[in-house]
Amino acid sequence: MSGSPLIRLADITKTYGSGQAAFQALKGIDLSIETGDFIAIMGHSGSGKSTAMNILGCLDTPTSGSYQFMGVPVEQLSRNQRALLRRNYLGFIFQGFNLLSRTTALENVELPLIYRGQPVAARHAAARAALQQVGLQEWEEHTPAELSGGQQQRVAIARAIVTRPAVLLADEPTGNLDTRTSEEIMELITAFNREHGITVLMVTHEPDMAAYAKRVVSFVDGRVESDLGNGEAA
Repeated sequence: MSGSPLIRLADITKTYGSGQAAFQALKGIDLSIETGDFIAIMGHSGSGKSTAMNILGCLDTPTSGSYQFMGVPVEQLSRNQRALLRRNYLGFIFQGFNLLSRTTALENVELPLIYRGQPVAARHAAARAALQQVGLQEWEEHTPAELSGGQQQRVAIARAIVTRPAVLLADEPTGNLDTRTSEEIMELITAFNREHGITVLMVTHEPDMAAYAKRVVSFVDGRVESDLGNGEAA
């Protein structure tokens, strides 16, 4: 429907366990995300930010509430349908890179395309183009052990964007990197948001990294404490 947000969370709760052992990680989250947004999600450990990201990434389901993605009620989808949504619309970047250690950079980037069933020639071409976009065109045949931390994260970004996702979900993408390399990675992610219109959702505990975002959403005790434009957050 025209004018609707790309993503809308309405009164999302998440409870783990039951009875006296029950823990409510999310206590009624409301959040609207427009196409082209770049949102930094912040909060202390246990605030609920990672639980929210797992729900946004269709890696977990809410206990109650509504999650709409492009107008589709995600909480009503089957496990297989959620997997298709992930495969076709979402890209993931993790703090620990999550690369396959015995495969080359090119093969790591190709992985999402293999899951999509793309033919060999097409996925080779797409993976090479993605590696070129992150400045690693000369490192295609190197394994992760032969790459620096920053280069490994660039491979992970190439793998995330090779499918041209609508949304890029980044979980502490600079957590294992030094300051200079962190800035390079954030410039790269910002460029994909600005130049290609990819919506970015990033969990971070670092204010310097959150400063790259357009909005900063802060979680406290399972609730959204604030949702501010970056000028307001500053």
